[in-house]
Amino acid sequence: MNEHSYNKSLKAKIMLTSKSDISQTEGNMYKIAIVDDEDEIREGIEDLIQWENHGFQFIGSFENGNEALKVFEDRVPDLVLTDICMPYMDGVELTRYLADKYPLTKVIMLTGYDDFQYTQQAIQLRVYDYILKPFSANQLRSVLDKAKLEMDEDNRKKEDIHKLKLQLNQSLPLLKERFLESLVTAPMKGKEIEEKLAFFNLPLSGPCYVAIVIDVDDFGERELSQSVTEQELMYYAVYNIIEEIMGSDQSIVFRNREDRIVVILSDEDTSKVQGTAQALSEETRNSVESYLRFTVTIGIGNPIRSLQGIVQAYQSALAALDNRFLLGKNKVITYPELDINQRTHIAMYPEWEKKLILAVRTGTGKEVNEAIEDYIRNLKNAFIPMKQCYFYIHKVCLALKDTMEEFGQLELFGDPIERLAEIDQYKTLDEIERWLSVICKQIVESVSGQSNNLSKSKVLMAEKYIKDHFSNESLALSDVCQHVQISPSYFGTVFKTYTGETFIEYVTRIRIEKAMELLKCTDLKTYEIAHNTGYKDPHYFSLIFKKKAGVSPTEYRGRIRNDPQPEVEGD
Repeated sequence: MNEHSYNKSLKAKIMLTSKSDISQTEGNMYKIAIVDDEDEIREGIEDLIQWENHGFQFIGSFENGNEALKVFEDRVPDLVLTDICMPYMDGVELTRYLADKYPLTKVIMLTGYDDFQYTQQAIQLRVYDYILKPFSANQLRSVLDKAKLEMDEDNRKKEDIHKLKLQLNQSLPLLKERFLESLVTAPMKGKEIEEKLAFFNLPLSGPCYVAIVIDVDDFGERELSQSVTEQELMYYAVYNIIEEIMGSDQSIVFRNREDRIVVILSDEDTSKVQGTAQALSEETRNSVESYLRFTVTIGIGNPIRSLQGIVQAYQSALAALDNRFLLGKNKVITYPELDINQRTHIAMYPEWEKKLILAVRTGTGKEVNEAIEDYIRNLKNAFIPMKQCYFYIHKVCLALKDTMEEFGQLELFGDPIERLAEIDQYKTLDEIERWLSVICKQIVESVSGQSNNLSKSKVLMAEKYIKDHFSNESLALSDVCQHVQISPSYFGTVFKTYTGETFIEYVTRIRIEKAMELLKCTDLKTYEIAHNTGYKDPHYFSLIFKKKAGVSPTEYRGRIRNDPQPEVEGD
């Protein structure tokens, strides 16, 4: 069969069953288009299918994909009937473009080739369906009706989801929760606050307000065994106690996203609302500890005299709560008290950090503990903000990391990022002190043996270098430290530990001992001996020699020749 006969046969096939096109469809109307390079096929489908009866609005027929896409830019079809083999842009390319640009558009392939390759490409491109040519009008109608039903079902699902979202957004509990979060975190106009308070029937008559923030310290004995569900029950129990004690016709109680309970109290004057907040907070703290057997810390903010100031009141309550880090758990902390303490705080000193690192380097556990206690005590006395405390602790940890790296034992410290993350989980400096003590103890126990061996080796290297270079009048501590690759401060400590002498004392002794040997065994002049032992000034050499030997170089030479073993005075 030639191509012309094939097309006439197809059109006849469509026409043969066209009169049965009596399907009636209700619901949405969907836009449909035909893309085929054969005029007779396009006209046969276009003329003989009653689109409206199947729920479709016909938007046009096109000879190829390029022509169709120009129209689709303005009118995106819901369904496309397309041939596979076409010039310029075939059906596969067109489908791929539609899938990228208009992913909701469905495609039905029309092909006269029963070729598995095309079927496989259609599946990969998620083509909705395909029809083999020649096909009857009834076949096409059946596919169209099926597509229409599925598109209606998709729309119904989308409409249902949309309705659920609207209902959720319009639910009062959710809106109330969002409003309360905004009330304490985002500036709002006074009129807007009043309107929403009235809408949600929230009692805050004022004109004075104070914010209170309650946070669970930990779950005490239940901490390790509790599941997430049990923890939620405990949070709910805390909320119930707070609501029972602080809830009234002059307050708002809610739980925020950080699992903290926020209370806004209102009263007629500032002193009264502050006193009420203090009394209710103490009662709450005691009740939680008595009934639930764990503790909470409560921060009370500055009282304010306007609804717009609730954001500032809440921030001051958070600042008060943050000082649990310095003051410890199970406390009621008020912001006005912080102002007094902050005016008397002392400055930070980097020597605390140096003392700790030096103790770790020398491997003395007692000094490490003393350094940590001193460090934490000074942080508390400084009364600086929690974030700044974290900064100093992080700085110490990084210094510890550098020390471990210097000893070649970085793995002992662990992953630095994980270590720093561990710090952030602690709520008080006391907890961090215990954590830091455990880490330093592990480091000291592991490093002490290696440190002693390493230090002894460094001292032996230093002694040899001094003995080889004592005649150099410019010999300095920095030269020796550079040679043994150790810091001057650390070298001074370990050198004195192993030799019992400072660097200067040791060099002086070596030089004087050499001078004695030269005086005994040679006829060199005093100034020549001074030069050979590292002293540029013979007079200064004589002073040092007499101080160490008890006699001048000349007297020493005279005695040694008369008495081979003269007594030499020490310091």
